Amino acid sequence: MRTSAGLLMFRKGTSGLEVLLVHPGGPFFRNKDEGAWSIPKGEASENEDLQKRAITEFQEELGVAASGNLIPLGWVKQKGGKTVHAWAVEGDLKSDFVLASNTFEMEWPTRSGKRQAFPEVDRAQFFPLEDARRKINSAQQAFLDRLSEIARQPNALE
Repeated sequence: MRTSAGLLMFRKGTSGLEVLLVHPGGPFFRNKDEGAWSIPKGEASENEDLQKRAITEFQEELGVAASGNLIPLGWVKQKGGKTVHAWAVEGDLKSDFVLASNTFEMEWPTRSGKRQAFPEVDRAQFFPLEDARRKINSAQQAFLDRLSEIARQPNALE
C-alpha cells in the first residue's frame, strides 16, 4: 500500500481562505488543469514519521521551508489506491518566490529509449477555496472541506 504525506498551506486573503496547490510536472500533466493540482506531498517509507515526511516534501517540491503550527487534516484514499495524510499550516510565499522543485527522470517520448528530467512540480499558486475545489485532485477535496470546517470554529486558526 502506497502512502504519501503533505502540507496544505493556507493564508487569509481578502475574500477568505486561500490555499497553496501545486501542479505536477512532466509530460502527462502538461495540458491538464482542473482536477490535476495537489497539495505538496510525497511518498513515505513504511514506518516513517508522516509529519516529518510532509514537511520535507513541501521543501523539496517548492524550494522553501514551511514552519508553524501543523493542524491535522486526516487522510484520504485516492482513486489509484494511494493513501494521503495531510496537515494544514498557515503561511505565505515571499513576493520574490521562485519555484525550485526536485526533478525526476523518465523515458520520454514513451518507448524512445531517451530519458529526460522533469520538475516534480511545474507551478505553485494560491487559490481561493472555491477555485481550489475545481483544481485539486477530487479525493483531496476532503482536505479543503476539513480546513474550512476548522476555520469556522472561533479562534481555531489563530
